[in-house]
Amino acid sequence: MNFVEARLAKLARNGDRHAFAELVELYKDKIFHLAYRMLNNKQEAEDAVQETFLRVYTNLHRYDENQKFSTWIFRIGTNLCIDKLRRRKMTYSLDAEMTDGEGNDYYAMLPSDEETPEKLLIVSETQAQIHRAIEALPEKYKSVVILRYLHDMSLQEISDVLEMPVTTIKTRVHRGREYLRKRLEQEEQVVSTNPVGI
Repeated sequence: MNFVEARLAKLARNGDRHAFAELVELYKDKIFHLAYRMLNNKQEAEDAVQETFLRVYTNLHRYDENQKFSTWIFRIGTNLCIDKLRRRKMTYSLDAEMTDGEGNDYYAMLPSDEETPEKLLIVSETQAQIHRAIEALPEKYKSVVILRYLHDMSLQEISDVLEMPVTTIKTRVHRGREYLRKRLEQEEQVVSTNPVGI
């Protein structure tokens, strides 16, 4: 796959629009999911995808064919999202867009038994809890947790994307996971001490 992408990038760099269109097709959904998880806003995520591909196109001459294209494009997309988060006011809005069925990739790995309404409700509530916990992560942990657990990248790949030592990535993944665990435990305690009658 890396060879194919490197070849497409080389063709695109030489002005082949069809090759660039293939790269866009290969990565637009992946970059959207990354941006949506980081920014928690569909419109901003769509803007980030467009900006990412604009930067890819204008910087194709800088792409090193010895590195994975996926690493390079994820680095561009992640950095764009981090910039957007830094510019954003750090206030939590109750109006923040929820996943509304678009974020089902959290549960793509769950076995698909017959889905009862009760099971769907539990999955939906769990998804919302995880979503809130990820949204509340400090910025430096958010990107590594999203890349590790939602994009299934190795520590080395995340290190390449964020241009940080693997040891730093390992520490941030560990601390981010601990933060999520504590946050989810706190939510669980709040739910168990304040049951809501239906």
